[in-house]
Amino acid sequence: MKRRDFLKQSVFASGMTLVPSFLKGMEFLSPDQLSGYKNVIIIQLSGGNDGLNSIIPISNDIYHNLRPSIAKKSNQTLKITDHLAFNDNLKAIKNLYDQGEVSIINNVGYPNPNRSHFRSTDIWQTASDTNQYLNTGWVGRYLDANCQHPYQAIEVDNSLSLALKGDQMNGIAVSDPNQLYRTTREPFFKNLVQNAEKEMLDEDNQGYLYKTMLETYSSASYIHETSKIYQTNTEYPQNSFAKNLKTIADFIVSGLKTRVFYSSLGGFDSHVNQLNSQDRLLNIYSESVGALVKDLKKNDRFKDTLILTFSEFGRRVKQNGSRGTDHGAANNVIAIGGALKKAGVFNELPNLSDLDENGDIKYTVDFRSIYASILHNWLAVNDQTVLNTNFKKLGFI
Repeated sequence: MKRRDFLKQSVFASGMTLVPSFLKGMEFLSPDQLSGYKNVIIIQLSGGNDGLNSIIPISNDIYHNLRPSIAKKSNQTLKITDHLAFNDNLKAIKNLYDQGEVSIINNVGYPNPNRSHFRSTDIWQTASDTNQYLNTGWVGRYLDANCQHPYQAIEVDNSLSLALKGDQMNGIAVSDPNQLYRTTREPFFKNLVQNAEKEMLDEDNQGYLYKTMLETYSSASYIHETSKIYQTNTEYPQNSFAKNLKTIADFIVSGLKTRVFYSSLGGFDSHVNQLNSQDRLLNIYSESVGALVKDLKKNDRFKDTLILTFSEFGRRVKQNGSRGTDHGAANNVIAIGGALKKAGVFNELPNLSDLDENGDIKYTVDFRSIYASILHNWLAVNDQTVLNTNFKKLGFI
């Protein structure tokens, strides 16, 4: 295999753009530096989670009438108020809610919603308008404007989402820091490193690829060594999503200098026989997040952590003929943290008597206002530089 082909296929294509220690310096955080070091964990429920059957308007007759066979009954829910309840598979989230550590933001969306999984995901990940196509993500632009190290945004996965891709700097996708380290120490890779300085002078495009490879090599060592500082003994569920959250907890408690973490749980495209599939996934989500929060609390890092859960769109209010729901528009977003300024139900419930022309919930909160609030109120950066527009800040954080 030619060296350039190797780089394109194994390093550049994976999104592993990293900064070498000998160029910018690796920064470790000692335990006494961790207090107040705020971070965000973003969780995407991919496929379009049905928010109405997750956080349920249990007293609303329209909800029950339009969903005769999939509406949740009172004995299938966990009461929040007389009018609202959690799906009973969200027990761990309900426990956090009862402790004042959850904020439910209703009716989140954007103007002229797109109901394609791919396009709506792009809109959420880039923070674009519906008719605007961007090739950088909102987290990637945060890196460009505010960070020295690409590993300050990490996606725990095998590939990098558009959300973490910037113009000058990408985040890093890594599911196993040990495997990343071993891969960069293979003889062929090490030989490329040894010849990289010369090659970088030969050709602009090839030089960029070699620089990417150099950065991967050096930062793989940093992530590998730092993540060994803490290995959790908290019990997590036995599934791949929980494993990813366990990795994030190890990174946070070890002091890895990362501000934004990203992970996802797929399978929420519930056109057919929704109840069983969604309930199973919500249980995985809830139990895994519950274990993560327990781990962070045990290590005094929960107060510095914000967990944001979203899906690319909600579902149609009326069930379809296959005991499922079709693609919708606005949805609820869940914020979890130990330092929320407004816990509980943040805003008004969905108005099921005033749906859009497709029978979907209308948005009242632009999702970019949530991003702006996180950037300005939590990460303490200029949100307008990242989002290119001044969006209203929300008081949940």
